[in-house]
Amino acid sequence: MVDILHRVGIKSPVAEVYAALTTVEGLAGWYTTDTRGEAGDLGGVLEFRFRAGGFDMKILQLDPGKRVLWEVVDGPEEWIGTHVDWELNQVDDYTIVLFSHQGWKEPVEFMHHCSTKWAVFLMSLKSLVEAGKGAPEPHDVKIDNWN
Repeated sequence: MVDILHRVGIKSPVAEVYAALTTVEGLAGWYTTDTRGEAGDLGGVLEFRFRAGGFDMKILQLDPGKRVLWEVVDGPEEWIGTHVDWELNQVDDYTIVLFSHQGWKEPVEFMHHCSTKWAVFLMSLKSLVEAGKGAPEPHDVKIDNWN
């Protein structure tokens, strides 16, 4: 198994980053404008839709100000059964986000694409929390024909 790993510091209180990961409004502000579901409910399912398709994630863990964990339950074959993990830690004026998309069976080309897109969306999250405006899909940086 292989994982996508990223780290980003967001100059804000951890509660603001946590809210951007656990509310539909927050998620739609940095990830995709077409976000639905029960973002703050353990066991709830989040539905993320993009022009190129979409996926559903079940919320496995909500530890306020510390961790959010999702499991992909529908979407691209390579994603099904993988986990998206957000570890949060307040360090001085920054919330440090340790992001991982865990459990890929192999490092296929689509994984390379997804790694770059996760980085794009992490920068969108940073922008949303720090400046009040993210760049969710369809306003995100396009990197290739997969979007």
